[in-house]
Amino acid sequence: MVIAIDGPAGSGKGTVTELLAKELNFTKIDTGAMYRAITWEVIQKKVSLEDIEKIKEILCNSKIEFQKERVFLNQREITNEIRTKEVSNLVSQVSHIVEVRNAMVKLQREMGENRDIIMEGRDIGTNVFPNAEVKIYLDASPEERARRRYEQNLEKGISTTYEEVLENVKFRDHNDKTSNVGPLRIAEDAVIVDSTDLTIEEVVETIKKIVEKKEKKENAKC
Repeated sequence: MVIAIDGPAGSGKGTVTELLAKELNFTKIDTGAMYRAITWEVIQKKVSLEDIEKIKEILCNSKIEFQKERVFLNQREITNEIRTKEVSNLVSQVSHIVEVRNAMVKLQREMGENRDIIMEGRDIGTNVFPNAEVKIYLDASPEERARRRYEQNLEKGISTTYEEVLENVKFRDHNDKTSNVGPLRIAEDAVIVDSTDLTIEEVVETIKKIVEKKEKKENAKC
């Protein structure tokens, strides 16, 4: 089974996906971390976003791996490095580059072969796995999403203001929804879950019930 969770930045996709993966015993694939890893490498090598040939070279020479909650690029752990303000400010632009998007989608599909997976992003149910058995669109108000990100930054010691985070959230929303490459949109058969006034636990339980209902329906067919 493939569970696809799409939604805007800060809607809680990462945390919800992590908890669901543990409870359902599914493999979690963090697509956001994949784009952040490439963005981090672009920054490290001081490559311009206009230099597509250099970016293609980075893609060819980048091996992204996950070990539990840790992220590795070419066998080097970069779990914390990809969550910096510098990466956050650039990742949306990098993810809109056609060559980057195509390479990541190919890798995501390979990771999802022959196993139960739960994957989150902005076009998982519409592009990466259009035939996913369960599709969720997880949403929340821009203000609530900015508040969550701001508190996460404080916990990680990242210096920023709420206003800066809110501006970044709105910027990413616009970029993601108007992109020519894998735009953020709601799949026709997706279930919309608004997490603005819900706890993480409530969101997880809501989605678990959707998955269980789907499993019962599939088992009945057999």
